[in-house]
Amino acid sequence: MVIGRTILGAMLVVIFGLPAAVRAADAPVTFTKDVAPIFYKSCVECHRPTMFAPMSLVTFEDARPWARSIKQRVVSRAMPPWGADPAHGTFKNDPRLSQSEIDTITAWVDGGAPKGDDKDLPDAPRFAEGWTIGKPDAVFTMEEEYKIPATGTIPYLYFRVPTHLTEDKWIQAIEIKPGARAHVHHVIAFTQPSDKPVNPGAVLGPTNIGGVTPNKPGLVFEPGVARLFRGNSDIVLQIHYTTNGTEAADRTTVAVVYARQPPTKLAAGGLVINPRFVIPANDGNAEVKATQILARDTLVTSLTPHMHVRGKDMIYIAHYADGTSETLLSVPKWDFNWQITYQLAKPKLLPKGTEIEVIAHYDNSTSNKFNPDPSKDVRWGDQTWEEMMIGFYSTVVDTPAAAFTPPQQR
Repeated sequence: MVIGRTILGAMLVVIFGLPAAVRAADAPVTFTKDVAPIFYKSCVECHRPTMFAPMSLVTFEDARPWARSIKQRVVSRAMPPWGADPAHGTFKNDPRLSQSEIDTITAWVDGGAPKGDDKDLPDAPRFAEGWTIGKPDAVFTMEEEYKIPATGTIPYLYFRVPTHLTEDKWIQAIEIKPGARAHVHHVIAFTQPSDKPVNPGAVLGPTNIGGVTPNKPGLVFEPGVARLFRGNSDIVLQIHYTTNGTEAADRTTVAVVYARQPPTKLAAGGLVINPRFVIPANDGNAEVKATQILARDTLVTSLTPHMHVRGKDMIYIAHYADGTSETLLSVPKWDFNWQITYQLAKPKLLPKGTEIEVIAHYDNSTSNKFNPDPSKDVRWGDQTWEEMMIGFYSTVVDTPAAAFTPPQQR
């Protein structure tokens, strides 16, 4: 008797059970086998003890109470945070989850968020406690706490932090950690000779060594790239505190990792800025532009948009001398709480004469729930309820002559 293949297949399933691949697909999704690898790859750099994320996701016991919230945040793609439009540029620090990873987390939560077998749990990644740059070679801290009042406006403040370094160093990584994160709008660190008074005008000059905005990890340069840290200099911290109804105390800390070898390139940068704008009251889509023409060939490594709470979107466009244009970065949904530095997957050479155009839009209407007062025109200002328009960019240039002293091995 001849039996059709479909019928025969069905009989074999009944007799011998489902194929292994199908059985695996029907197996429950567990934390130890399926979800932990995703968290370890994309989440726990921030979601771990001693870091700024609100909860740890390192262990099942840490993550399980947050299961439904985790699902909601990853399905909406609010987490991991990322604002770049994928149509323009590729970035090496893109943390977005694949659809398969999102589906896995969703299936885990919908299935009751089971733990699974401990033997399936991979080794958790190792981090230096409290730091994203690894174990620091040196840590510098404000000498005294600054008492932050509950209310009022605080102007930019400058704190001198002695380093006691007598020789030049090359910084391969830097991380700035505020002691009162909820009150710190930003910190910019630069160096000044120990025997000279603080010069606030140097904050964005060549002695700038790093900065931090809300929820920003440390900065690690590519091999062969570093920043020069002059000996006999102090670190000066420009700190912008914002009051929020509660008092606090801050002692900001700066950690650095020194280069093990002489660098071949120096980390540098620039900015495209427009400080002379007016955003009309009740305007939900006010446009502000700025341009800069490059005076020399420029190798761009990253782009960092900066606005305040009315910021809506920002785009960087390179206009070349031959008449062509290219969008370098588009951030269609600006989020003040996630001021991301977008690190290019491959450095971009912009030829001399290229015009970098930065276009930003602002929502000064009642539909912006973060808007302090839509009834007022808004201009450039230091405070969060005012606005800024800056398109920062990072570059690398040839290393200037300077002594190189390798640090002691850790």
